[in-house]
Amino acid sequence: MGYRLGIDIGGTFTDLVFLAPDGQVLTAKVLSTPDDYSRGIAEGLSAVFAAGQAAADAITQVVHGTTVATNAILEGKGARVGLLTTEGFRDVLEIRRLRMPVLYDINWQKPKPLVDRARRQEVGERIDAEGRVERPLDIATAEAAIDVLLAEGVEAIAICLLNAYASGVHEEELAAIVARRAPGIPVCLSSALLPEIKEYERTSTTVVNAYIVPVVSRYLRLLTGGLADLGVTAPLQVMQSSGGAMGVEAASTRPIHLIESGPAAGVVGAAELSRRLDGRPLIAFDMGGTTAKAALVSQGRFDRVGSLEVGGGINVAGRLLNGGGYHVRAPAIDIAEVGAGGGSLVRLDGGGGLRIGPESAGAMPGPACYGRGGTQPTVTDANVVLGFVNPAYLAGGSIPIDAELSRRAIAEHVAGPLGLELEAAAWGVHRVANAAMARALRAVSTERGRDPRDFSVLAFGGNGPIHAAALAASLDVRRILIPPVPGLFSALGMLFPDTEHHYVRTFKHRLDALDLAALEAAFAMLEAEGARALAADAYAASAMRFERLADLRYLGENSELTLALRSDGPARDVLRVDFDAAHEATYGYHSADEVVEIVNLRVVARGLSSAPRVPDGLAVSAALGARAPEGKRRVHFGPDHGTLEAQVVGRRAIGAAWEDGPLLIEEYDSTTVVPPGARVRRILWDVLEIELADPRGAR
Repeated sequence: MGYRLGIDIGGTFTDLVFLAPDGQVLTAKVLSTPDDYSRGIAEGLSAVFAAGQAAADAITQVVHGTTVATNAILEGKGARVGLLTTEGFRDVLEIRRLRMPVLYDINWQKPKPLVDRARRQEVGERIDAEGRVERPLDIATAEAAIDVLLAEGVEAIAICLLNAYASGVHEEELAAIVARRAPGIPVCLSSALLPEIKEYERTSTTVVNAYIVPVVSRYLRLLTGGLADLGVTAPLQVMQSSGGAMGVEAASTRPIHLIESGPAAGVVGAAELSRRLDGRPLIAFDMGGTTAKAALVSQGRFDRVGSLEVGGGINVAGRLLNGGGYHVRAPAIDIAEVGAGGGSLVRLDGGGGLRIGPESAGAMPGPACYGRGGTQPTVTDANVVLGFVNPAYLAGGSIPIDAELSRRAIAEHVAGPLGLELEAAAWGVHRVANAAMARALRAVSTERGRDPRDFSVLAFGGNGPIHAAALAASLDVRRILIPPVPGLFSALGMLFPDTEHHYVRTFKHRLDALDLAALEAAFAMLEAEGARALAADAYAASAMRFERLADLRYLGENSELTLALRSDGPARDVLRVDFDAAHEATYGYHSADEVVEIVNLRVVARGLSSAPRVPDGLAVSAALGARAPEGKRRVHFGPDHGTLEAQVVGRRAIGAAWEDGPLLIEEYDSTTVVPPGARVRRILWDVLEIELADPRGAR
C-alpha cells in the first residue's frame, strides 16, 4: 500500500501523517529538534519504519510545512545580502511606510533593515512607468557597485530598480554582470519575483527573498538528502502560505511563499472539512505549543490577503497597526495569531496580574511536567493540575510527564503569590489563556463584521480541543467540531491541496476604457508562465487549471480589492458589478459615480492530481505504542461546577447518538474536553461534534 506523507514542524512537536488512497491513516508525533529540525523528522520516520507500520519505498509523495524561512528572519540568521537599486533610491528600504504597530509610543524603533546602507549600492539608469528606457544602464557604475558588494562578502544579491515592474531589461542586464563576475551567487530580480507597482513593497519583498534563499535552499537540499538516506525517494513538495503546494526547485528560488506554510495547512484541512459538511461556516482554531491561530472558512473556501509582515510580533489582524516587521508582498491565507499555546510561560507582572506568553518553553526544556529542567509554569501545567491532561503521559505514552512538577510550578509561581488554592490558580491560568486566544477569534469574526454565533468552532492542534469548549462559550458559539487526528491535523491538511503557482503583473487601466484584447494578452502571458512552471512539475497540459483575478480600486484610492474574474459576461461589466458589491461588503459603501481602475492582474496556476487527493473517509490506525484510554479522572471545571469525576474514553467510544458530559476523549495526539452540560456525538469523516448548553436552558 502506498502512502503520502505530511510533515509539520512546530516549535514543540514534529508531526508526521501517512495517508493511503483508501483513507488509512498512520501517525507519529515526536519532540522537535530546534538545533536541526530534520533530525526530528528522521527520528519519527525511523521509529515508524522500525515498527513495520510503513516502508520507505511505499511513500509516494512528501509534503512539508516548515518554519525555517520565518526562523531565519526572526533570529537574524539569513544571508548577507547586497542590494542594487536606481540612483536616488538607496534608502527606500529604510524609509519604509508611515506605519507603526503601536500608537503614541515615541520610543518605538523601526526594525533594522536586512541590508545595511553600505551594502545598498546605486546604479545609473532610468525606466519610466510605461517601461520605456529613458537612460540606458551605465555599465561602469553597475560593475563598480557590484564589485563593492562582492568586496563586502555578500552571499546573495537583490536587484530592485525603479519601475522595473514595467520592464525588467536593466535588472536582467545587471544579473548577467553578476553572473560573469561572481557565478554561483544567488540573484533575485524584483521584475521576476514581483512585477507589481509600489516601490517599497517590491524592494522589501525582493530583499527578504534574497535573505532567505540560501537558508531555505540549503535546508531543502539537506532534507531531500536525509530522506533519501532513509530510503524515501518520493518527490518532496512544500506547503505555501497561500494554501497550495510547490516543488523544491520553486520553493528554493521563491521562499517568500513559505513564510506561513505551517499555519496554512490546518486552514486548508478546515476548508476540506467544510466542503464535506455542506459548506458549514467554520472558525478554524489551531492551538499548538507556542501560538494559537484562527481563520474563517465558509462554503469550503478561505480568505487570502495579498501581503504579510514577518518579524513584527504577534498578529491579531490589526490592518492599520502594522509596520513592525518586514513587508512581504505574497499571497497568504488570512490568519490571526496570538502568543498563547500549551507551552506559553505563565508569570505575574509587577502589579500582580497574570500574564500568558508570548514567551514559550518550547520543546526544550518544555513545560515543567516534562521533567527536562523547566521550572516556570506553562498553560499545559495548568491543564495538568485541572485534570484536563493525562497526569502520566502525552502522545499515547511516548512522552512521560510528572504531574507533581506541574503542581509545584503553579503553587510556587501563581497560587502562592496570589493567595489562591491550587485549582483556583490553575483555572485562572486557563481562563486568561482563553481570553488571549479569544482575541484571535474575534479578529477574524466580529472585527470583520461577522457574527461568530453563525459559525462552528473547528478546534485542532495539540491543545485546541482542550480549550475549545470554554473558548466557544465566551463567544456565545454553541457548536464545536473536533476533526480526526486533531493534534496532527495540520500535517494531514498538507496532503489535501493542489500544486499552485501565483503570478502577478501591474496592468493599470480604467475599467470604463478597458482594452479587452490587451487584457486577454496580459492574462495569456501570465498563464504561459504558469504553464511552464507546472510542466516543470511534470503536469500535463490537460491537468493544468488557471484562475484569473484582478486588483481593483476607485481611481485615487491607495488600496485595492482582489476579485476573481467571472467568465459569464464582458470583463468590464462583471468586474464593475463585483467590485461595487465587494466594496460595499468591505467598507460599508460603494459609489456608482466613481471611476474604477484595474491595478494588477493575477493568475493562480494549479496542477491537478490524477488521483483524488482527499479520501471519502478516514480510518486512523493506533499510533505506535499508544495506550488505550480508560477509567475516570477528577477534573476541575471552575467555580460553576467545581471538581467532578469525568469518564475517560477514546474517540471510537463515541457513537452517532448524543452523549452527555463531562467526558474526556483522550487520543494519541490530543484530549477533547466535553464539559458538564454539553453533549457530544461522532458524525461523518470521524468528526466529533460538541453542542454546548444554551444559557437560556434550551437545546
